[in-house]
Amino acid sequence: MNVVAEIAGFGTSLGGYIIPFLFVLTVVVFFHEMGHFLVARWCGVKVDTFSIGFGREIFGRVDKHGTRWKLSWIPLGGYVKFAGDENAASMPDVEKLTHIPPEQREGLFFFKPLHQRAAVVAAGPIANFLLSIVIFAGIFTIVGQGTATAIVDQVQPDSAAAAAGFKADDLVVSIDGATIDDFEDMQRIVSISADVPLKFGVIRDGQEITLTATPRLKEITDAFGNAQRIGLLGVQRKSGPGTYKIVKTDPLTGLWHGAKETWFIVERTMSYLGGMLAGREDSSQLGGPLRIAEVSGQVATLGFAALLNLTAVLSVSIGLLNLFPVPMLDGGHLLYYAIEGVQGHPLGKRAQEFGFRIGLVLVMMLMFFATWNDLVRLFT
Repeated sequence: MNVVAEIAGFGTSLGGYIIPFLFVLTVVVFFHEMGHFLVARWCGVKVDTFSIGFGREIFGRVDKHGTRWKLSWIPLGGYVKFAGDENAASMPDVEKLTHIPPEQREGLFFFKPLHQRAAVVAAGPIANFLLSIVIFAGIFTIVGQGTATAIVDQVQPDSAAAAAGFKADDLVVSIDGATIDDFEDMQRIVSISADVPLKFGVIRDGQEITLTATPRLKEITDAFGNAQRIGLLGVQRKSGPGTYKIVKTDPLTGLWHGAKETWFIVERTMSYLGGMLAGREDSSQLGGPLRIAEVSGQVATLGFAALLNLTAVLSVSIGLLNLFPVPMLDGGHLLYYAIEGVQGHPLGKRAQEFGFRIGLVLVMMLMFFATWNDLVRLFT
């Protein structure tokens, strides 16, 4: 009966997840594929299909260049299919292509120079990173960013901060030599540094001292009930007049902050994946489509700016994931091109097909694992 109630409850709340989920995923996928598309057109590659979603087509149209733009039923990705590709994974039919007369090869992706093919493939993830930078810049410029002075108000007993000798009214100004401008800067560094000794530059009674603290890995729960494991120092920031303000930047400064924010997400993601492989991070934190839908619905309740922020975060993650050297992903294609550049000719058809099969298995395993985590989280 409890399982039935859980399913019913999830079904009821699903309506509030669908629209934010589709918005976030469609924007991220559209810009990723648009990156491929624009550079392909610039390089003279003929594009047969630009699809948002997979499966049967809902509707579409053909433009003056012969590209069919379409929306498909399964909104969990998208693809650009170039002329000469055997399938949507951009796997060429080498045997068929080699029999095409030279005069008919114009516009075929397979026959473009190596640097142009690599540029077309890399353009998708790069577009994701650029989208994130622009979204973050827009938020910093239009909405502003909250900044809180990094002054300690309370030190929790038996915490990493207490063990290091932190006291109330300490002002943190640096961590491992990096300048700390506000409390959030300190939180970010600490959160990704569990079990890593950090040297804190602290102003106490007008003098700067150095304290060494090792953040402890703890599981916390956010306002929506989502659990995550991060490094914690064990301090609370000082509140009151003059300790918190909203700062808006000019557009150029916003772009710089947007680039830093994007790089921070890349660092955090790589740190998490490295920690997961080493056994330091909990693999149950890895989520799939259901998790993205749930978080999208939760974040949408905070406002459109928060939903845009989530879009930027997801865009970084999608761009980074696609750069992994796994066949079926953009990084796998770039790996093939790197091998081609070294040996002077492409990998054989059999080797490429074997690589794509391995890549398909790895991608399917990742999707299954992430979806399993989603279902476990849903029912527990």
